[in-house]
Amino acid sequence: MTQQQQWMSLLGLANRARKLISGEELVVKEIRSGNAKVVILSADASKNTEKKISDKCAFYQVPLKRVESRSMLGHAIGKDARVAVAVLDEGFAQKLRTLLD
Repeated sequence: MTQQQQWMSLLGLANRARKLISGEELVVKEIRSGNAKVVILSADASKNTEKKISDKCAFYQVPLKRVESRSMLGHAIGKDARVAVAVLDEGFAQKLRTLLD
């Protein structure tokens, strides 16, 4: 199993366990509330979205990881293209940080 397959299946697992939030506005809300343990942003996000999310992550000290594309991110959680997801569980977040380094 490649590293890409590993993080994608882990993200799917986190989603099924309801430990994941997707969608730009909801992700920003979770960062603000302190629930987001790691945020994953697609490399093809718009400049505005990228700035908003990376600024929020920096301010609230939430680790930010990037992945290739929004379709890959959506595919990992069994949905349409997603630009950003926030993982709300420390266990999943730690493993994802390791895989995405």
